[in-house]
Amino acid sequence: MSKIQQNTALSSAILSLSVISTPVLAGVTQDIEDALNFYHYGKNGAVKFDLNTRWENVNQDQGGTPNPKTANGVTSRLRIGLLSPVFHGIQGFAEYEGNLAMDEDFNSTVNGYTKYSKIADPQQSELNQLWLSYAGIPDTVIKGGRQRIKLDDDRFIGNVGWRQMETTFDSVLITHNNQQIFGLTVNAGYIGNVNTFTSTTEKIDAPLLNVNYKVGDYGNLVGYGYWLDYTEKENANKSNQSYGIRMNNYQKPGDSLKISENYGLVYTAEYSYQADYGHGTVAYNADRYNLMSGFTAYNLTFQAAMEQLDGHGTNKTFDTPLGTNHAFQGWADLFLTTPKNGIRDVFGTVVSTFDRGDIVVTGVYHNFTDDTGQLQYGQEWDASILKKFGKHYSLLAKYAYYSADSYKATTATDTFANTDTQKIWLQGNISF
Repeated sequence: MSKIQQNTALSSAILSLSVISTPVLAGVTQDIEDALNFYHYGKNGAVKFDLNTRWENVNQDQGGTPNPKTANGVTSRLRIGLLSPVFHGIQGFAEYEGNLAMDEDFNSTVNGYTKYSKIADPQQSELNQLWLSYAGIPDTVIKGGRQRIKLDDDRFIGNVGWRQMETTFDSVLITHNNQQIFGLTVNAGYIGNVNTFTSTTEKIDAPLLNVNYKVGDYGNLVGYGYWLDYTEKENANKSNQSYGIRMNNYQKPGDSLKISENYGLVYTAEYSYQADYGHGTVAYNADRYNLMSGFTAYNLTFQAAMEQLDGHGTNKTFDTPLGTNHAFQGWADLFLTTPKNGIRDVFGTVVSTFDRGDIVVTGVYHNFTDDTGQLQYGQEWDASILKKFGKHYSLLAKYAYYSADSYKATTATDTFANTDTQKIWLQGNISF
């Protein structure tokens, strides 16, 4: 199939969702739900299905140096899983994940097409999840095996859910929701392997602790500690220990501290401390500051924010190797690893919802500097439109443009330097 045919087929498939009438879609959806669920609403077991098809375009200009070729990737990722019925508090889940590259004019990190810009969605298949859980202890779930873990906003521990192949963990996680102390949730666990979104495995010894307390209508107070010891030599310098405290009241569009029927306030205040740990060979300590304030008015949310990760030289920066870093420091992904001089991201966000939340429009502006605010890194503009069709179907259009300004690289690790980057995504998803 030619590239034109592939892109046309993708566009046609995505467009077809938007023209299906609501009654027809609702009827088909109910039939599918009935077929996939073992019992009513799947409470005792189900077949899980997730199909995500995406076109991604990446165009980069490295300021006079040989530029990578423009990348075009059309990929389709399927997850299919089997959730068992609950038996004496025990439940199991097994899930397959496979990604098909229908147009592979891009550097997937493993296909060897290094002349193209990077799209980290390799054509791979794997066992994505395989776990058993036990809920026989009051207010407590113990889950062991290969599993998805997402804590808070995914900054420190997440599944990198934006990429087609997600990150999962060979781990044990104990979650306790204390009914006697209202709103207290404790997550404690241990990670032994990281199964990355590029379908590689990294060995790690990583205890983790996250305590979340709901402070009435004012928000959530969170304290956490993560001890990441990468035991293989090639990854040793990613080892670190991080501690932090966080207070916030915004998780999704619509959340706010209400001051009247149509107006509210949103905020985040977070401080984190990080130091060397385990097999890491470089002694260091670094701080992170995450501040946001804003307000809601009818269906609009406005936020002004600053996130700063300090840096003190190569391999001595505040890093979050297990986080969903695409959601931070701009969608163009130029700062997945913290520059050696640290980074200060001052940004503003506007989110608007329509059609009772089924349409979400987002716009973001970023200004990047080093952690002192003196060295200019560049600016970025991001925008997206998400359309949901009930619980199971969605379409997404997304755009990112990073302008590197006049920043000059001082080390080879500053890969963002002089790299103007434009990314465009068009995506359709079906999930049961």
